[in-house]
Amino acid sequence: MLDLKALTQAVGDLEEEVVMEMLNEFVQSNPTEQEAQEAIAACQAGMAIVGELFEKGEFFVGDLIFAGEVLTESINVLKPVLGSGGSAVAGTIILGTVHGDLHDIGKNIFKSMSEAAGFEVVDLGIDVAPELFVQTAKENPGCIIGMSGVLTLAIDAMKETVETLKAAGIDGKIIIGGNPVTKESCEFVGADQYTTNAAEGVKICQDWVA
Repeated sequence: MLDLKALTQAVGDLEEEVVMEMLNEFVQSNPTEQEAQEAIAACQAGMAIVGELFEKGEFFVGDLIFAGEVLTESINVLKPVLGSGGSAVAGTIILGTVHGDLHDIGKNIFKSMSEAAGFEVVDLGIDVAPELFVQTAKENPGCIIGMSGVLTLAIDAMKETVETLKAAGIDGKIIIGGNPVTKESCEFVGADQYTTNAAEGVKICQDWVA
């Protein structure tokens, strides 16, 4: 039987080999889809530990990226058990780093964690023009729009993108994330929510589609 607490701790400690060994043994025991969902929840809880340690300065950006890779690998091991039922998709998130900004580490971590949570993510990449956000949002009605940025200038680019989306009649929920993002900048940009933590960002999106 899979020890969920031990799995959470192994992910939190970034013990990739231990995580993979536990999950491979688990999959060989013919678990139910419900049990596989619990295993994913345990892995996500481990990611939350990683996020907390990062905020305390005990983990670094490289650790976050590695944790995201471990999570993605974990999902791939569990995928055969999870089935491919359409009901598994929680919703669609359009994601991109706004124009003028070329950073993608935070965006990629959020993408991995969102996919692990059952979202379909349309990744537009970096330096994304407002028009591309609009075009993609029109192609995915009812989607959540996520904008990432690390540079201070990203705030102005986010505001411009939100205004372009609203002018085009797109009324999807908008979340912004990245180092310079604050409650004040969220209000300035006109977004619905903001986050500086990928795990928290996923939770916000889950609440929106619940």
